[in-house]
Amino acid sequence: METLASPEGRLGQNILWFARALRKAGLPIGSGRVIDAIHAVEAAGFTSREDFYWTLHACFVSRPEHRAVFAQVFRLYWRDPQFLEHMMSLLLPQLRGLQEDRPPEPAEKRAAEALLDGAARPEEREEAGEESLIEIDAAETVSEEERLKRLDFEQMSTSEIEAAKRMLSRLSLPVPPIASRRVVAAVSGSRPDLRRTLRLALRQGGEVAAIARRRPTERWPNLVVLCDISGSMSRYSRLVLHFVHAVANRKGQGWARVHAFTFGTRLTDITRHLRTRDVDAALAAAGAEAQDWSGGTRIGECLHVFNRDWSRRVLGQGAVVLLITDGLDRGAPEALSREMERLHLSTKRLIWLNPLLRWDGFAPRAAGIRAMLPHVDSLRAAHSVASLDALAEALSRPEGRRR
Repeated sequence: METLASPEGRLGQNILWFARALRKAGLPIGSGRVIDAIHAVEAAGFTSREDFYWTLHACFVSRPEHRAVFAQVFRLYWRDPQFLEHMMSLLLPQLRGLQEDRPPEPAEKRAAEALLDGAARPEEREEAGEESLIEIDAAETVSEEERLKRLDFEQMSTSEIEAAKRMLSRLSLPVPPIASRRVVAAVSGSRPDLRRTLRLALRQGGEVAAIARRRPTERWPNLVVLCDISGSMSRYSRLVLHFVHAVANRKGQGWARVHAFTFGTRLTDITRHLRTRDVDAALAAAGAEAQDWSGGTRIGECLHVFNRDWSRRVLGQGAVVLLITDGLDRGAPEALSREMERLHLSTKRLIWLNPLLRWDGFAPRAAGIRAMLPHVDSLRAAHSVASLDALAEALSRPEGRRR
């Protein structure tokens, strides 16, 4: 009798290739899970698509953030009869004939890349006569990456934006620790510990043999991101949030917590969405909650809400604030200046990232920019991968105020 694990069983071979595609998409799947999946399908049978889906889901999915990736890979691999054309349309959206009308769902491009990167069915490769070894000329790779690093986000094509997102996901934002008021015992500490010295002297009959010392402990600050998502900042905001997502999910950078807020006509807290490991699902959830995306700009009113409702919760103990906006506000400059001053006094460092600094002839002519500029510690550009990389280098070392 033919079984799924036998050489004649096509379904078992396809489950193996399906597991390889999931592994390339980021799911931790080993050979043991593949064997369990084949045995589970043999036991449950192949009666309906829904039963088959949940049987494989129980064998391959072990974390909540993997559900969206599994669903997209399953749909493209098992259900879509034109899966190859659909995946090419996701990876090459500039080809009009292969482009779909609907926007890609979360983790869909990630699933398409995994399926096209070696997870195609073996019989199709044999019919096409393809070689298993693919030679790639990487002579121009370094120069192309350098060009993309300095290219303005607004001038990028769709394929260049995808490459920039991958580069942003590899960036880090380290920060030096902050000296705390708490002290601990240390052999070569900078401060004398008189109380501990007297306790040690009592054990030796009142004779002071050595002076005990102590030093301040170190702690990590919070990172608070305030991102403008108005119409003039839409393209920059999406890519900057990709960078913030990578910072929020990368361990060992030193930040105690990462808080993120978006603002346009109102303030929205998206911190919990950025904790999702899959960046597509995280930004899709954040965009669904922020109803004012690509709308108007009310910087002063949104900062007032933040200072009133959130500053005491997230700005304690030396937080660093990244304010991403072009400063083009429609409100009163006096109210904006007052809220910026209050925000500046509540933070250890306030860094303003303005994409308008990409122009050589930039000047603070707008009333909103003039109102905000006196209350920031650092004004930097945020229009390219290189500018965000320079921000990481600046935060990794102690820096003076008002630069």
